[in-house]
Formats: sequence, structure tokens, C-alpha cells
Amino acid sequence: MADRGETPEVDWPAAPDTSLALNRLGTFDWDLDSGQMHLDDTALKVLDLRPDEFSGTAAGLGPRIAPGEEARLDARVAQALKDGRSHYGAYFRSRLRDGTPTWTHIQGHILRGRDGRPYRIIGIVRDAAHDPAEPGAGGEEAEGRRRMTGVVERTAAILAHARTVNDVTDTLKDPGALGHLGAISVMLGIVDGGRVHLVAEGQLGSYVPEIEYTRIDAAFPMSEAVRTMQPVYLASREEFQLNYPLLWPYIEPLSVRSGVYLPLIAQGRPVGALGLLYAREGDFTAEERNLLVALGSGIAQSLQRAMLFEQEHDLAEGLQRAMLPRRIPEIPGALIAVRYRAARMGRDIGGDWYDVIPLGDSRVGVMIGDVEGHDTDAAAVMGQLRIALRAYVAEGHTPGTAMARAAGFLRELETERFATCTYAEIDLGTGMVHIVRAGHLDPVVRRGDGSCHRIQVAGGLPLGLPPGDQSVNGSGYPVTSLEMHPGDTLVLCTDGLIERPGGDPETGMRELMESVRTGPVEVEELADLLCDMVGDAGGGDDMALLLLRRRGTPAPRGGGPLRVRLSPGDPDGPAMARHLIRAAVAAWGAREQADEVVLAADELMTNALVHTDGGAQISLRLTAEGRIRIEVEDGSSALPHRREAGDWAVSGRGLLLVDRLAVAWGVEPRGGGKSVWCEFAVPATPA
Repeated sequence: MADRGETPEVDWPAAPDTSLALNRLGTFDWDLDSGQMHLDDTALKVLDLRPDEFSGTAAGLGPRIAPGEEARLDARVAQALKDGRSHYGAYFRSRLRDGTPTWTHIQGHILRGRDGRPYRIIGIVRDAAHDPAEPGAGGEEAEGRRRMTGVVERTAAILAHARTVNDVTDTLKDPGALGHLGAISVMLGIVDGGRVHLVAEGQLGSYVPEIEYTRIDAAFPMSEAVRTMQPVYLASREEFQLNYPLLWPYIEPLSVRSGVYLPLIAQGRPVGALGLLYAREGDFTAEERNLLVALGSGIAQSLQRAMLFEQEHDLAEGLQRAMLPRRIPEIPGALIAVRYRAARMGRDIGGDWYDVIPLGDSRVGVMIGDVEGHDTDAAAVMGQLRIALRAYVAEGHTPGTAMARAAGFLRELETERFATCTYAEIDLGTGMVHIVRAGHLDPVVRRGDGSCHRIQVAGGLPLGLPPGDQSVNGSGYPVTSLEMHPGDTLVLCTDGLIERPGGDPETGMRELMESVRTGPVEVEELADLLCDMVGDAGGGDDMALLLLRRRGTPAPRGGGPLRVRLSPGDPDGPAMARHLIRAAVAAWGAREQADEVVLAADELMTNALVHTDGGAQISLRLTAEGRIRIEVEDGSSALPHRREAGDWAVSGRGLLLVDRLAVAWGVEPRGGGKSVWCEFAVPATPA
């Protein structure tokens, strides 16, 4: 057979061991793909089968398996395969050729491929009729003990994976877990101060609000088990009525004839109690009591672990929330909604954050980011980085410079952590947005007309990594500009919002954009929708979300932008720009102003080419407010200013001329460079 996995391949069929045969241990080899089964001579003798009677498949064992046992064996094998186990064992009632009943024991080893798929089982078959502690000796009673033991072991195995109190209660209410113990009701109480809080009840429906909280010193069996740290066994209805008259009114209508209340003790103190009610009457045997005590011990450990897990998670989540902004300021001209959702990862704590910074003059800065890792160190780095970036922005640094300084700050912390971040600075008066990105997700914008776009923002390296090649503005974090019209919504988020188990981030991004496009207009409702979209389908990561909607009624969008690159010593660049500007101004209904617009643009282009090193870029667009806006961006950080030129001066009149021609002009720093702009009003009724 071909190599299926790391387990050494065994020839088919597996060769029997002589020592096994001498001890009346037969072997079987079962190919799960083909269904073929091989029994050696000893196995055939154990099952009292002649070679010509055996069909070579599992169905061929049917004549020797007692009625009802075949389904139980199939379920045992199926469960072992489903649980990923490598071994299983089972006792089953069998019969000889003459119909004599007996007991047989099988034990199998499961072979799996590299992909985890089972393909073969090799095992032993033996006669168990004379086992002193097995069914042949104890009959149905011994089988019942084995069943109870199996339930206890299975329940303990399931509880080992419980991470919350709800996980524990769900396991206890599962009929497949404790139901096979024969109990008709399962109750779990947790010690809460001086009371016992009943948090789970399963199967019977005996839960009543009146006994949801009981004092530890009250005359209830669950309280007594907690108080004395000893099990309470009740063998009859009379004992319920006599010993616990306060409980009897709730037990009397039920078909309960016996019960046990087990204290759940962890590290020497009671953390809760487990109640099991039975329809059968009679005392519990010593073996049953030992099994129940073992069950209580396992549940206690799982319950304490789950309680500590939830407490640590709540503490970690509270710590992270304390590092986020306590409130989001009211920003005139904008509607802002933020959300943060912690991953259910116990003591783990993420480094996701958001922030909103009022900048005055109708400007606001918004940021979102994510520090690598899920621990308190990630949260501490997040808090420091958020405050540092906020300080750089508040000091007046441009988006690119602020991001570059934050990158240097994180490197100086020497934490070996990196962070991704997006920072956007919005002028709510003009709608201009300048965005800088450090290894983070691209933002999404929903326009007032309902369309949704992913904004391709030129990005730099994540913060904290060694600096690479610097961009043209010298900061390593180039700035991307766009315009937000009234009614547009900017969506910033961390990758926890788009991660899906087993899926790629692009799928999550498409789902996000579809939800943004079809979701409600109000930012608070949209934020709730996006959080609900993640729900339990998230990839286990934290999630931060920030939405900003520019107030106002959606209006028709402006035109453009028109962009032309200007290179030093290239006379054709300015000439081409002048030609395109004149044509665009005429198309926008301002033909009478074409000379003034071209003259102002020519002055800005000349200043950039004459007074700075390197090239420049001129852009022209029609804003939603109906203004023609010219921007010339260069790589010099020197800011121009208007000055009065003498009568015989050959320069110095450029900005004075722009000031006289345009309705507004200004300078915006852009990282290591700047942008000089001016605006012209367009007639209300276009030609």
C-alpha cells in the first residue's frame, strides 16, 4: 500500500504474532476504504467461525454478535473515528455456533493519513467470558459499571476543553454526557458570596426561580453539600420529605425517587455543587459513590478553570478599554461612531485602538491601528503609541511626518513589536481628506449616492520596522488626498472585522464593502450592523471600527481631478498643463475666467519649479461646493509667503497676483513637502 502518513505502513493483512495466538488473542485487519476485513485463525476460533463462513467484511461478523450489540459497536467505532482517537476498545455480547451466550473483547488501533483521515484499523479479538472483572463475571451489573465509568471519563475529556462557565453548563446539560448515568435531572450551582446560585438545569425541568439563589446555611441539600464539603445521598422520596421540607414541595410533583448532591471542591474550597436526581429508588453502592465523587472532582477543576478564565478575560478587556479614549468628542460637521469588540481569548488582550482628535478650523483627525500580539505587552504598547501619535498630530505635524515620528517612537521602545495604522485628517469645510497608511487595511468610503469604494492609499511600512526607502516627500509615509462630499462616510477598521475562519481576507473585505453599501445611512446603526456581521464568525482577533460621516445633504460631485507631472527643465509640461486647464475650465462653465485660472496656475507652477529642487505635480478639480481648485505639490518643506515687490523687482509678485485673482489660497504641509492651492468661484448657472 502507498504511504498514508507518519505511522509506519503495515503489510496487508497484518501478520499475526505467535505470542498472541498462544494466549488466545486473535487479530483482525480492517481496510476502511474497501470494507475488507481479515481475521486470523485465532480470531476465527474466538468467534467460533469457520473460514468458509466468514465473508471477509464486518457484516460477516453478524451471526456471532448478539442482537442489539452490532449498532452499539458501530457507534463506538464511529465515535472513535470522529474524535480523532488512535485506539478504542469494547466488550460485546456474542454467541457461539450452538447459541451459547458469551462475552468478547476487541481492541483496535486506528491508522490515519497525513490529512487525518482514517483508512485502516488493526486490532485484537479475545474471549472475555472468564474475565473476573468483566461482563462474563458480573453480567449486566458489570456492564453498567463500565458504562458509568465511560461516561465519567468522556465527561472529563469534554470538560477539559471548556473555557467558560457556559461551556461547563452546556456539557452538563448534554444528554450524551451525563444522561447515560441514569439521572433524569442535572443541576449545577455556583458559590456566589454567601449564596449558591443555580446556573444550570437539564432534562427534567425541575428548575424553579424560588430556589435560584439559596443561602449556604439554608436547609437545602445543595447548600449542605457546599457547607459541609461532603456528598449528600438521598435514597428515597421519604428522605427528601423528612430531611429537606423546604425542598419537598418542588420535588413532590416530580418522578424523583433518589438523588445525590456533590460538592465541587477546588484547591480546598467549594466552588459549587452538582445535583443529580434519579427515578430509581435505593441507596448508592460504594462503587457508584466513588465514580460520582470522581465526577465531581473533575467538574470542580473545570468549573474553577472556567471561572478564572472569565475573570481574567474581563480584567484584560477592562484594561484594554481603559487605554482607549474615554469618550469621542462632538465634532461640528461630522457624525462619528466607534466600536471595539474583544476576542474571547481568556487572559489574552489585543492591541487594537482608535482615536478622534479635534484640530480646530473645521478639521479633525481620526486614526485606527493594531499592535502585534495578544497580551498585556501589546496593550501597553498600544496605549503608548496612541498617545504618542495623538501628541504628534496635536503639535501640528502633517500626517506623513506624524506617522514617521510614531514609527521612530515605536522603534525606540525596543519592544520587538510592530503596529499597523491609518491616520486621516479631514477638513470638514472643504471636504479634503489627507490619508497616510502604515501597513494597515485600505479605508472604505460610501458615497452619498450609496456607492461604495475601497480607497487605494499609498502606504509605508508598519510602525516599528526598520525604515526602508524614503518616499518622495522624505518621510517614508506618502500622503493620499481625496475629497469627501456631504453625506459621504469614511470607514476605518482593523483586520478583526474581515478575518474569517478558513477564509482569505479579500473575502472578508468584499463582505464588509457589501454590508457598508447596503447598510443603514446612520453611522451608529451601520456600526452596529458591521459588528453583528462579525458575530461568532470572526477569526478570534480583536476588532476596532471607526466611521465618520460628513454632515450635509448629498450633492452632485465635482469634476476631475486633472493631474500633470512637472519636471525641471521640461518646457512642454507647463504648456500641456495650461492647455488642459483652459479646456477643463471651459467645460466646467467658467470660460470667461479661463485666463485668470491659467495665469494663477502658471504662477504656482513657476514658483514650484524655480524655488524648489525636483519636480512638482499640478492638479485641477471642480469641488462639490462649485469651486475650481488648483493644487501644486512639491517636495520642499519651505513654505512660501506673500511679499511686496519693489517697482523695479523682477520677482516677488506671484503670490500677490494669486491673492488678487483667486477667492482663496493657502499652503498645506505634506510630510517632507507642501501643497500650494487656490480656488476660483464658478458661476451659479454654467454656460
